[in-house]
Amino acid sequence: MKKFLAIVLACAMMLSLALTASAEEVVTLTYAEVNPLDSLMGQTATAFKDKVEELTGGSVVIEIQASGVLGAEGDVLDTMIGGADTVDIARVATFSLTNYGVQRTMLLSIPYTFTGREHFWAFASSDLGTALLNEPADLQLGVRGLFYVEEGFRHFFFKDEVAGIEDLAGKKLRVSTDPIMTGMVGGLQANATVVSFGELYQSLSTGVVDGAEQPIVNYQSNAFHEVAPYMLLDGHTLGCAEVIMTDTAWAKLSEEQQAAVIEAGKFASEFNANLSAEIEGNCKDELIAAGVTFVDVNDNQPWKDACAELINSYTAGLEADYQAIAELAK
Repeated sequence: MKKFLAIVLACAMMLSLALTASAEEVVTLTYAEVNPLDSLMGQTATAFKDKVEELTGGSVVIEIQASGVLGAEGDVLDTMIGGADTVDIARVATFSLTNYGVQRTMLLSIPYTFTGREHFWAFASSDLGTALLNEPADLQLGVRGLFYVEEGFRHFFFKDEVAGIEDLAGKKLRVSTDPIMTGMVGGLQANATVVSFGELYQSLSTGVVDGAEQPIVNYQSNAFHEVAPYMLLDGHTLGCAEVIMTDTAWAKLSEEQQAAVIEAGKFASEFNANLSAEIEGNCKDELIAAGVTFVDVNDNQPWKDACAELINSYTAGLEADYQAIAELAK
């Protein structure tokens, strides 16, 4: 009976939002996504768009500009924080916000913070998750977080066979210019080697690097398994991101429309979580069939211990938040 009443109340709220919004002036918002519409993040954007338009009775329209037509992620973020009104909504990696003074959100990029997807989504739905989502607005950056999304855990992959953490010593592992990733690779006794993403396939095939790291889906879609068919499932970081909106766009919405956007964000987060796990599972099966060897990491404590100096450095002053995130795994 309680479950039935909850469903009735939820339906009533959705109907109320739609009826109220239907009489309001139409607001059109531009949503930037660097990936194609048929990708995980593209489909997540579409789910959000459809739900917003449903809940508002079409008084808020989301126009998705996918495949990076509005620029790379960093350029889009610069545009939004710079005050331009060409982009209203965008999905950005959480670590990208650290370039603008965001501190607490940086904890989501610390290696071995999350023990699994369930841990991350427990965080995302917690009060602390909401607090970190609100951090850009609290810092008056001109943008606000709407909801979290993820694209799976990132793992190391290699040209040659590997069995565990001890095999990383001395290996040349590709990194970007991200200092956290560089520090993690160093902590694991490997040699961090900066290579652009566009040159990674060639660098692996010619031996410029011995390995790299990516989520399983990206590993497959970029055909890295063709030249590096061994993957250690260490899950060092989760590819988490958040969908943000400019304060200018937010101010265009009525309270009812704002409530609909938040509700649609919750729906899109759940959609993303389910689809991400499904796509990753399918990719893994296909990769095994293609000859990829996956090596499970049953205990990542030695990996975390190896990165202790890095972890302590980046969590300094944020120990309470870091501990609170850890406790959400229990």
